[in-house]
Amino acid sequence: MTASKHNISAALLEWYDSHARSLPWRAAPGSAAPDPYRVWLSEVMLQQTTTAAVAPYFRKFTQRWPDVQALAAAPEEDIMAAWAGLGYYSRARNLAACAREVTALGGFPGTEAELRKLPGLGAYTAAAIAAIAFGERAVVVDANVERVVSRLFAIEEPLPGSRKAIRANADTITPDDRAGDFAQAMMDLGATICTNRDPRCLLCPLTEACEGRAAGDPARLPVKPPKKAKPERKGAAYWIERDSAVWLVTRQGTGMLGGMRALPDDGWTARADGSGEPPLGGEWQSAGLVRHVFTHASLELSVFRHEGGFDPEGEGEWWPVEQIEEAGLPTLFAKAARLVLA
Repeated sequence: MTASKHNISAALLEWYDSHARSLPWRAAPGSAAPDPYRVWLSEVMLQQTTTAAVAPYFRKFTQRWPDVQALAAAPEEDIMAAWAGLGYYSRARNLAACAREVTALGGFPGTEAELRKLPGLGAYTAAAIAAIAFGERAVVVDANVERVVSRLFAIEEPLPGSRKAIRANADTITPDDRAGDFAQAMMDLGATICTNRDPRCLLCPLTEACEGRAAGDPARLPVKPPKKAKPERKGAAYWIERDSAVWLVTRQGTGMLGGMRALPDDGWTARADGSGEPPLGGEWQSAGLVRHVFTHASLELSVFRHEGGFDPEGEGEWWPVEQIEEAGLPTLFAKAARLVLA
């Protein structure tokens, strides 16, 4: 490598001072650290979700619950409803649990080790909060950083096996000072310059130090294993309407989309097919099909509609059809509702 480890971090921070993205949860480069609550909330939301998708949710959450104490006091069903559409709903359940624990502690702990003990905080999230909110030197590695470090050090081992080497190399260039700015600079470099396809090497502040570029083809790094085909599932959802209201249920808290309001369905999960048929009794009409892709499976959901004298079994609630967008349905069932109402 043609540049020292110190020069790498210095060059990246100098670039960040001029090119940092303006994001609603960020503090400007070199300024006082942001509120740990805002850092934590944004990092949880950003897990496997794009910045563009997260920004409006972050604004909505912080307007409604401006601090961790307010979030801790909120009913979990309200948090789940506000989360609807962001996906990976276990994050929302962990969010509620973590807010309650932080409030009981009197505030966020300021070290990576203590942050790791909170519900839903893995290695990356704890390191990011420690560095960005508390200025602790922590090695922060997300997908963007994986890509930058893999190319910078020309790490040839395929993911996920290369993650140990990626973290070790990221550790060598993480500075003692401005740890939070450095972590965000690495994220920004991966998001805007060292992109997955067609990296913009001529604009990169680390181009002279990059071993992947010197080898001639940085875009092929990191080496990824071949994708496995996702299993295809089938299921059915039921729109039961009476007096301009639709019957909604709350899904079991530990299953698929657990704790969310939803249309009744035939019991499909990511690992099992449903019948794809309406229940016996009454006159059902087909409203069409909804297709949705989850992390581990794709789903073809048949949607059936019933109006009038059908009495649903089990617990649920009648929700005004004209207010269905306020029910906080997860994306799959929001698609089904739009299909019925189209």
